[in-house]
Amino acid sequence: MTHDAAPLIAPTGTLRVAINLGNPILAGKDASGQPSGVSVDMAQELAKRLGTPFSWVVVDKAKDSVEAVTQGRADVGFFAIDPARSEGVAFTHAYVQIEGSYLVAENSPLHSNEDVDRAGTRVVVGQGSAYDLFLTRHLQHAEIVRAESSPAVVDYFVAHKLDVAAGVKQQLEADAKRLSGLRLLPGRFMVINQAMGLPLGRGQAAQQWLTQFVDELRGAGFVAQALKRHGVQGASVAPATP
Repeated sequence: MTHDAAPLIAPTGTLRVAINLGNPILAGKDASGQPSGVSVDMAQELAKRLGTPFSWVVVDKAKDSVEAVTQGRADVGFFAIDPARSEGVAFTHAYVQIEGSYLVAENSPLHSNEDVDRAGTRVVVGQGSAYDLFLTRHLQHAEIVRAESSPAVVDYFVAHKLDVAAGVKQQLEADAKRLSGLRLLPGRFMVINQAMGLPLGRGQAAQQWLTQFVDELRGAGFVAQALKRHGVQGASVAPATP
């Protein structure tokens, strides 16, 4: 892969990367306050291959990350693949898979994922998150309540005495340890395919190049090594796309 793709991927001469801190599996901040994580490592490798400098567009919500790329304020971002986002974002193949789970109160009558979709059940999600988009399409009876962001879901769930919190399994597990009287329902209600994306208007050639880049990083073990390096638990390298 050569620097010939730089005008396609980073037309300003600087690779502008949307980093969503609302997904703790992929990104966070290091001791100095700078973005750190799997997505950050991938973005830095991308800039290296393109031969360009990079800059961060740091956000706290998936919705804001999608908007940054869709509106052209960022050249690339890291997203859960969802058809609702395809109007403005061109996705690569997936590089990581993450489980979505439900959290309830210890004394909740809900004991399985199948118990959730009932009339009168209130499920809180982060507004604009992959869970919001997925459950909006799939829940037929339960009511969806939207917190400001995914990291705010469990505190919102507790404060408003709701029935279910939905989100990244690892985030929910951490919140259950932080707060007492909570438990996760067994299993998962969805598998999230995480991919890179760029503005749809950049064209097919840019999308193909970025897809090849992601495929190479996944196939060469870069993604697996990044997951290990950052101590990520519960996420797995996505299978190769035929």
